[in-house]
Amino acid sequence: MIATSKSEQAYTLLSDRIASGALVPGYRLVLGTIAAELGCSVVPVREAIRKLEAEGLVRFERNVGATVASLDTDLYLHTMQTLSIIEGAATALAAPLLSTEDLARAREINESLRRTLTDFDPRRFTELNNQFHAVLYENCPNPHILDLVHRGWARLAAMRSTSFGQIPGRAHHSVAEHDALLDLLATGAPAEEIEKAARAHRTNTLNAYLAAAGQPPSAL
Repeated sequence: MIATSKSEQAYTLLSDRIASGALVPGYRLVLGTIAAELGCSVVPVREAIRKLEAEGLVRFERNVGATVASLDTDLYLHTMQTLSIIEGAATALAAPLLSTEDLARAREINESLRRTLTDFDPRRFTELNNQFHAVLYENCPNPHILDLVHRGWARLAAMRSTSFGQIPGRAHHSVAEHDALLDLLATGAPAEEIEKAARAHRTNTLNAYLAAAGQPPSAL
């Protein structure tokens, strides 16, 4: 078992709770309470919170301290623009390495996504959506691109449940786009087509959110 530092433990604890919705936007992070839970001083907790702040998941407010960040439209825009590019590339590069079992698993997850549409639960949809895309990009042979994809998804973790909650109609289109992407992968479509479809899928979600927020569509 690989030992992790207290700072890493604090980071994992907080990022997981933010991603799951256990810590909601505006929730005040009390360093002493978190340190007591982990059995450490406040120093590693402060380091973890600074890292979360750099990722846009936590913000510091004067006379308040550290709180879980609300959805920042600019941060969401920049993260989704970046992710559309790098995840599109990762999905295209991973395509030749996907097995029949991988594609079957992705279709199974997408059917689960389809079933959630009847009684829509944004958090459950987000969880399944993450699983679906991970199946498609995790075999990417370029570790640098894959690392950037992981970082992008981590940054989205706290924002995505909120965004799908604000644009629930987008979920129906998302499932249909998953079907189309899976068809391209199953038929061995050229990498350029796969990259274009994966990138457009991410951009469509971004533009749906921007439209709901009264903002112009992404320039990319």
